[in-house]
Amino acid sequence: MKGRSSGILLPIFSLPGAYGIGSLGGEARRFIDFLADAHQHVWQILPLVPTGSGDSPYMSPSAFAGNPWFLDLEDLAALGLLTREELSAARCPDPDHVDYAWLHATRLPLLRRAWTRDSDRASRTAFLESQSDWLPDHALFCALHDHLGQPLDQWPDVIRRREPDALNRCRRDLADEIDFQIFLQYHFFRQWRSLKAYANDRDISILGDLPIYVSADSAQVWARPELFQLDEDFLPSAVAGVPPDAFSEVGQHWGNPLYDWAGHREALFLWWGERMKNAALLYDMVRIDHFRGFHTYWSIPAGAEHALEGHWEPGPGQALLNYLSAEVPKLELIAEDLGDLDESTREFIARSGLPGMKILVYAFDPVGESAYLPHNCPRDAVIYTGTHDTPTFVQWLFDEAAPAEREFASCYLRLRADEGFGWGALCGAWMSPCRLAVAPLQDVLGLGADARINAPGTMGPKNWSWRVRSAALNSDVSSRLREITRTYRRG
Repeated sequence: MKGRSSGILLPIFSLPGAYGIGSLGGEARRFIDFLADAHQHVWQILPLVPTGSGDSPYMSPSAFAGNPWFLDLEDLAALGLLTREELSAARCPDPDHVDYAWLHATRLPLLRRAWTRDSDRASRTAFLESQSDWLPDHALFCALHDHLGQPLDQWPDVIRRREPDALNRCRRDLADEIDFQIFLQYHFFRQWRSLKAYANDRDISILGDLPIYVSADSAQVWARPELFQLDEDFLPSAVAGVPPDAFSEVGQHWGNPLYDWAGHREALFLWWGERMKNAALLYDMVRIDHFRGFHTYWSIPAGAEHALEGHWEPGPGQALLNYLSAEVPKLELIAEDLGDLDESTREFIARSGLPGMKILVYAFDPVGESAYLPHNCPRDAVIYTGTHDTPTFVQWLFDEAAPAEREFASCYLRLRADEGFGWGALCGAWMSPCRLAVAPLQDVLGLGADARINAPGTMGPKNWSWRVRSAALNSDVSSRLREITRTYRRG
């Protein structure tokens, strides 16, 4: 990050569009144009990986693959792979939320029809060779998942343990399905490269998000079980989560398998190096989710019902950061350093030299002095009005803040109803010393609880589903955002 800049957080799935979920197509480009008109220089997104349990991108079946729901159907039609009639049938009547059940029922059959018309096998083969460190296993894993209709822990033992004869039979019997999965990834990465170039040409950097963990039902756990803490049946012996913190009074039980840092440190360093090299191709900057897990991670015994039953274990520490810095020196990193941190963890984050995160909705303790208050934020940090895991600013102000917090925030930010409470939050973040300020689009638009992205520790149709309408991305909003950005010397 050079100088003072600002940006907007909006997941791909939240983009407008006619086909049930945001995509890498025309609406994404129009959003980039909106950012450029507003003099923003960063578009922060959530992970691009396929979603897993609860439709969460942080419980993904892959650390490397792209989410096929994001494919631009109009682009596939332009290539002659879909008809106008098929596009019309793929339209979704709900413009405000992603209906994942509807997507699962309708989108893959449509994409299979596109695959049957794609004769460019040479391009897919070349792409497969260029991604040989992860794509063959991913394609076979997805093909088996579809064929068996069961999660990994219920697969036949010979397949789960990757016995060579069994895998060779699967590759032969499922050759078409494997090619279909390669087709999905080829077109995803082709479309993403084009979209990222469009953003970069307009002086907008893409800030990606790297989940620290993968799902137990993932291609990585199946293909590289030695990297994870698994028992003799290849089931997690301990799982990830966090103890009580600002997000949850009882902690969070995520359920992701933990890395076996003690047993396979060198192999994990190499694997993380490959993961970061892949990220450097996708993004200009990357936020590392749950960064404190590199220092110490919360280990919950398998079978435990509550996160409170866990304990801290040492992570790879600064040695891994030094290795990654040498492997991918030009990729800018941001440490997600939220939650309950002890002194040694804070020292580790400080020694890493990476910018951390300051969250405005956690700043307004009316008694104590918060490190999140804009005037207390350091230059080398990223200040947010909120994140995908917090309430929107308006939701926090009126639904969750204690009366004293609301009064203090209103006084500190000089909030006025006629100006819009979201704009007041934006001004507070934009005026801070931090080199980068970011606001979720919901805060720019002054939206409330209905627009929240995710409530940690919960599952349900409201999580990971909010979408913006294209009418909201208008010149009045961009001009006001441009004015605030100029006022605080960020554009």
